[in-house]
Amino acid sequence: MTKVISEIGINHNGSMELCKKMIMLSKVAGCDYAKIQKRNPDVCVPEAQKSKMRNTPWGEMTYIDYKWKLEFSEEQIKELVDYSNEIGITFFASVWDLESVDLMAKYTKISKIPSALITNLELCKYAREKFDTLIISTGMSNEKEIDECINACNPDVVMHTNSTYPCPPEDLNLNYIHHLKEKWSTKEIGYSGHEYGLVTTFAAVAMGATWVERHVTMDRSIWGSDQSSSIEPSGLIKLVKGIHDIDKACYYPKGERIEFEGELSKKKSLRG
Repeated sequence: MTKVISEIGINHNGSMELCKKMIMLSKVAGCDYAKIQKRNPDVCVPEAQKSKMRNTPWGEMTYIDYKWKLEFSEEQIKELVDYSNEIGITFFASVWDLESVDLMAKYTKISKIPSALITNLELCKYAREKFDTLIISTGMSNEKEIDECINACNPDVVMHTNSTYPCPPEDLNLNYIHHLKEKWSTKEIGYSGHEYGLVTTFAAVAMGATWVERHVTMDRSIWGSDQSSSIEPSGLIKLVKGIHDIDKACYYPKGERIEFEGELSKKKSLRG
């Protein structure tokens, strides 16, 4: 069965209440995982950006202060992990720096290196040592950079991604999934989508993606950079159901045609 990651990302806007609502939504929809992003803004935000002013829901503030508003403390992370375990869904995070790797490794056995950081081979290798399951995304990277990352950290899952938010259909290049499956046949190949709608994500599953990740939100009109390219609750429910239906439809391996029981009765009535 295809594994589905509900990417909450930073769409919680630093609110524990909102994050828990999205974790529960992910569980109700049938997702296997709920994921956020974890970073130390002091390390991850470029120096030139830190002092720039930004209008936010909390008023005008520097960009670095705004980024800290979106981060959960270790105590809050533990609370989210415990909450997820209670309702029966696995919680984890994309890690953006070494400190975040250490923090998340205390509470989860799975993690992801985001597209922006697969060229940070130190981070990739360090995360590989800390987690049983490591996922990478290929967005904004060329073939050489992807190869170097895979060879350096031996990820379990490689996700085809276009990091345009939102991504137009003509730029999705879904046939790259076939390329990854042929080139890295020992890896699980997934798809992380940032497009509008669900159809192309369904297509990725039919093409062989065994992991799917989509950004989710309670409401696309909520303030935040990723909200508009995320799917709302009804969309997430439709996504998971559709993926499970595709899994069922593709259950049987390639081979000679099978006559199913329902067909046999129709065959008898029409052919005698």
